[in-house]
Amino acid sequence: MPQIKVDQLIGAHFAFQHYAFEHVAEILRGFGFKEIELWGIAPHLDLFHATDAQVRSVRDIVARNGFTPEQVIYPINIASGAGAYRRDSVRRFCHAADICAELGAKYLFLTSGRGYEHDPPQDAWARSAQSLAEIAAYTASVGVRCLLEPLHRVETNVVTNASGLRRMLDQIGADTIDVVLDTVGMATAGDTVADYVRLFGPRLAHVQIVDGLPAGHLVWGDGKLPIGQYLHELAASGYRGKMTFEPFGNGSYALDPVAAWNRNLKAIEPHMTWASTAA
Repeated sequence: MPQIKVDQLIGAHFAFQHYAFEHVAEILRGFGFKEIELWGIAPHLDLFHATDAQVRSVRDIVARNGFTPEQVIYPINIASGAGAYRRDSVRRFCHAADICAELGAKYLFLTSGRGYEHDPPQDAWARSAQSLAEIAAYTASVGVRCLLEPLHRVETNVVTNASGLRRMLDQIGADTIDVVLDTVGMATAGDTVADYVRLFGPRLAHVQIVDGLPAGHLVWGDGKLPIGQYLHELAASGYRGKMTFEPFGNGSYALDPVAAWNRNLKAIEPHMTWASTAA
């Protein structure tokens, strides 16, 4: 049976928002992770307070695979109908690209933003496409690629499924944007692993493993999604990108994030091989 390679699984500090980053990095290294998806939140490393010294400190602590600035629910929204707000959001993402370059991260994680619910959907779409194109162009200029992730409909009214993501990529035309598959986002949209493989091929580069009902960013086993089946389908497709867990849909995870991660790691163990992608 095809299995996920051990070096495809990387760390992340979702659910560790109430811990000092140095302590988080120590815990993640203890789990055996050499790379992480860095969540851009305060007080760890956010786009409103990050100093050069803080960026250097984070760079020295642990290797990064990608940087995911908190967005949409923060005052960052690249599809906003408020012009100044949207333009400032784009500037902050360009700053995030600079942070990625300084950290040595390969990817800057993006979402499509959100428009006003009372406006025609095409207006938010157009603003998002313009913003994404601007960010992707700047990010490429500093040697970093982007990852774009569809969100659940309650989180955005722009890119909410795999077909919409394909249409957005085609419209932007930037070959430096790859794709994130979030298992909850996929399930709530009615998409499948096969859809992502068919629509994006090698541009599918990152997977966020989360359980749900189908919504909710839950620890594996706290929802009802067939996570093991998803992993089998990804491995069978030849997927060799990275993947991580994203447990923060249940507020109690932040009270004991180590327990949440231990449960996820125990659940994934039967689906992994100790061979590496380099083998």
